[in-house]
Amino acid sequence: MTHIPPPSEELRLLDAELFRLDARRTQLLARRAWLVSQLTPVRPLPTGTPPRAETSAPSVQNVLLVLGGVLLTVAATAFTVVSWGSLGIAGRALVLGVVTAAALAAPLPLLRRGLRSTAESVAGLALALTVLDAYAVHRVALTGTDGTAYAAAASAVLAAVWAGYGLAVDRWSATALRLPVPAAVAVAQLPLLLWAVAAGADPYVITAALLVTAACDTLGALRPGTGAVRPVAVVGAFGMGGWGVLAAGWLSASASGPGAAARAAVLLLFAAAIALGAAWRCAHRGLAVGTTVTAGLLVVAALGGVPRAVLAELWTVPVHLVPGVALLAVLRVSRVPEPVRQGAAWASGAVQALAVVWALPVVAVALLGPLGRVAAVWSGAPSDARTAVTADVPWPADAALVPLVLVTVAGVVALMARDAGWRPQALDTALGLVWAAVLVLPATLELPYLMALFVPAAVTVGLLLSRRLVATVLALVTSVVLALLSLATEAATLTVLALLTVVCAALVRRTLPAVAATGYATALACAAGASLGWAPQYTALLVLVVPAAVVGYAPRAEGAARLATEVTGAVSGLVAVALAVADPAMLSLVLALCGVLAAASAVRPERRPVGYAAVALFVLASWVRLAVWEVTDPEAYTLPVTVPALLVGHLRRRRDPQASSWTAYGPGLAVTLLPSLSAAWADQDWQRPLLLGMGALAVTLLGAGSNLQAPLVLGGSVLALDALHELAPYLVQVADALPRWVPPALAGLLLLALGATYEQRLRNVRSMRDRLQSMH
Repeated sequence: MTHIPPPSEELRLLDAELFRLDARRTQLLARRAWLVSQLTPVRPLPTGTPPRAETSAPSVQNVLLVLGGVLLTVAATAFTVVSWGSLGIAGRALVLGVVTAAALAAPLPLLRRGLRSTAESVAGLALALTVLDAYAVHRVALTGTDGTAYAAAASAVLAAVWAGYGLAVDRWSATALRLPVPAAVAVAQLPLLLWAVAAGADPYVITAALLVTAACDTLGALRPGTGAVRPVAVVGAFGMGGWGVLAAGWLSASASGPGAAARAAVLLLFAAAIALGAAWRCAHRGLAVGTTVTAGLLVVAALGGVPRAVLAELWTVPVHLVPGVALLAVLRVSRVPEPVRQGAAWASGAVQALAVVWALPVVAVALLGPLGRVAAVWSGAPSDARTAVTADVPWPADAALVPLVLVTVAGVVALMARDAGWRPQALDTALGLVWAAVLVLPATLELPYLMALFVPAAVTVGLLLSRRLVATVLALVTSVVLALLSLATEAATLTVLALLTVVCAALVRRTLPAVAATGYATALACAAGASLGWAPQYTALLVLVVPAAVVGYAPRAEGAARLATEVTGAVSGLVAVALAVADPAMLSLVLALCGVLAAASAVRPERRPVGYAAVALFVLASWVRLAVWEVTDPEAYTLPVTVPALLVGHLRRRRDPQASSWTAYGPGLAVTLLPSLSAAWADQDWQRPLLLGMGALAVTLLGAGSNLQAPLVLGGSVLALDALHELAPYLVQVADALPRWVPPALAGLLLLALGATYEQRLRNVRSMRDRLQSMH
């Protein structure tokens, strides 16, 4: 007969055979990969392939020529400086003259033979030799001459000689040299500056020399057909002009009187004329706009520097703002090129932006300074508006003209955008600037405290009448400042908060005013409670009037205003809860009233989910009340949660019969059964375990009868654990009374019985599992 092993043994044999096959497959795959790698042909590199060249022949040639020219120049310098004394006067003159003449003459035949790179290298050596000739002349024949003056004259002569040499070679040869003329332009940067220094000129003359040199460079850069000269001239123009502008600006800023300021202004205007002339003739649009911006800023610095040296410090920004605004007149001249007009507009805008930045600290103090009143509520009326806004911060110095500056910029912005496509944005900007000017006006003029309240109040009302978003935001910011300023006295606080509440409530159909109305009404309720001398927990009842009014008004609101009002009403309710935290009894009442308001909101179809919040509030109110009554039984806290939770679960099961019983009934049952079970295990009396067992039995039977998994499992588990707790003392007594051999014998019999009926027990367990899984 064929032997058939038991299923478990056959399964073990199959697993072992599969493991062996997997190991053999891995071994064979590794062997196959090695064989494939051995059979893959290796492609040899083709013979005779030349290596790739990393440099080109012209590049190598240029490097060699430059290196050779540098070495010859170094050798000539060393010969001239170090070995000069070993030759006599005739020998020295002869050596330098012959070498220099040969170097200057050599490029012509080289150019005729087409060796341009070699000719350029030899020409560079010749130019270096001319510098050494000039040095030699000073050391031999002109030793008593001032070094700076001689350097100025030598640089001028060298510039002229090099330029003439380059032009002569260009005329005598078909191919021109690119080095001599640009080198002449580079050396020409030095004569004027060195002459001014050698003459002991003052800083104004030295600055003028820099600017004249920059002007010459600018003319050279703008001259057509300059070729290789243009980059050198452009660098010289920006370099010398930049140093000249910095020097002129320093002279203007440090001028001690109108005379010095006027001389610095002339230099700045000269620099501006150079930049403007370059922009007028420049073909590159971006460069033309940039140089025009520079010219405009220089004009502003020049025209504002003279009156700044005469007037007080507070006039510094206004006297620069006036010429900055005047730059916009260029826009009305049609003959001016478009890049120049655009640059003038940018320069004017930059000046106005800097003026606004100068005014920002004053605006910041006016906005944030009233926050210091929070720490000194109802401490007394300040002496004036400036004292009201500077409770903890100092007032900036020289700020008397800040409102004038802000209004001027606002007017310019509004006028310039009359026909522009960005007119709405410009009007919003102008409105913000005028708002800032009006906001800082009372503190700037040190008006009485009542004016510090009246001006923001009038601004708030006026801005709220406009339906523009920017105006509404500015109005709300102003109202916050007004509310903070009113904290100085009790009467001002109540009056201002009442005014803000009424004004915002009149515009409650708009979102932001609706939010503000709720917030200010809450603040008014708190202030009224404090004024009446009520404790915070009693003031909480007064605060609850605000969410009650919101609940009554919300059905008539529309769109975003409804949601915003309801959210701020909920925040008011949280404020009331926070005020009542110190008194548990009053906290319970406040929570219950909040639950009533939430339930009233949940009546509306679109606010049904608020009902959950209402239930939670009622439960919290009951818990707080039970804690006040010193109730310690957990069922008193859990049953108010279980009942509504089971009701909600039942309603859900009615709407969705496929919903799991764990989702519908699990939380509600667990919140009572588990804490009660824990209390029963620690309870020495019999009443709680008995009641818990009866309740668990009822839940188990309902779960079994309704084919629901959650009640069956939870109720059965609690019932079993409760019964085990009750039988535990008797089991211990029985275990003590039995002989010591009885427990092992019973355990052995149990194991034998389980082994003999193992398969039947497995079928029973699977049947129970399937039965539970079939339940909901």
